[in-house]
Amino acid sequence: MRWQSMLAIYFLFWAFSVFLVLPFGVRTAHEAGVELVPGQAESAPHSFSAVKVMIRTTIVATVLFVLFYLNYVFGWVTTDMLDWAHR
Repeated sequence: MRWQSMLAIYFLFWAFSVFLVLPFGVRTAHEAGVELVPGQAESAPHSFSAVKVMIRTTIVATVLFVLFYLNYVFGWVTTDMLDWAHR
């Protein structure tokens, strides 16, 4: 696999992992024990740390990409194994 392909696939894993990571560690104003701003939804997060999200996303994406690459190298799951319609 070329390094450009690996980089593109890693970027896709990273972009997907953002949506996996975003809900974790979120605290609402009620959970943080602070007053709501007028017009603020009760479910809105109290604070947001982009650095924490990026670090967590990078860790998750790296683990998923390593598993993907190891499967690519060793062939643990192939397309023939997943083709249930033509058996």
